Amino acid sequence: MAAPIIRVFDSEDEVSQKLCEFVTSKANEAIHERGLFKVGFSGGSAAKFLCNGLPQASTDWAKWRVFFCDERHVPFDDPECTFSIYKANLLSKVPLPVENMYSLDPSISVEEAADDYVNKLRSVFSDEPIPRFDLLILGMGPDGHTCSLFPGHPLLQETKIAAPISDSPKPPPRRVTLTFPTINNAACAVFATCGSSKADIVKQVLEDATNDPLPAARVRPSKGEVIWFLDKGAASKLKSVANL
Repeated sequence: MAAPIIRVFDSEDEVSQKLCEFVTSKANEAIHERGLFKVGFSGGSAAKFLCNGLPQASTDWAKWRVFFCDERHVPFDDPECTFSIYKANLLSKVPLPVENMYSLDPSISVEEAADDYVNKLRSVFSDEPIPRFDLLILGMGPDGHTCSLFPGHPLLQETKIAAPISDSPKPPPRRVTLTFPTINNAACAVFATCGSSKADIVKQVLEDATNDPLPAARVRPSKGEVIWFLDKGAASKLKSVANL
């Protein structure tokens, strides 16, 4: 299990650019080698970075299969809906078929929506007991959570490949999230984090060893890599970084 790779850039704009170049490279590599690119998107700043940069990508969009690392159980017209953010700001600009982006069904209960999402995962990862994503693009909250996996929450021990949560400490409370068995089976997991306000939590996740690591620190694929894309503000409290 390799240590995280840390890449530091001068600005948030450069992080966005380099992230999108990396995603495009991974996509084209997967399509060339296996015929499909299986990727997990996140909301928040990751959505902003990807929607800004990916419309310029040179890739075979028909071969992408896009899931969400987590999603809020809200109607499609709710501003908290991650799928709708990508539909408006990415799908409207690139020839990615909408049916190749797998949305949560908000018309059923969050428990039923989680089961439905597992079935959607199974439809693409049909020969894999635990899905192996080519790439997961993750976010991290100020408490060190990633996806909808929060510090101290029972879902940290969940063994299903995706699961509902009804008591998220960050609203809205009902969500569906990928779990650590799926996250840590990925070929590559990427965090993109910017701003000096994140410097303390970045340091805690990457450098402060503990017997009860924060969720973001638990992202360590058993047969894959973790890469952090940071701007100088987010990396400002790290003892040693690779400025690439």
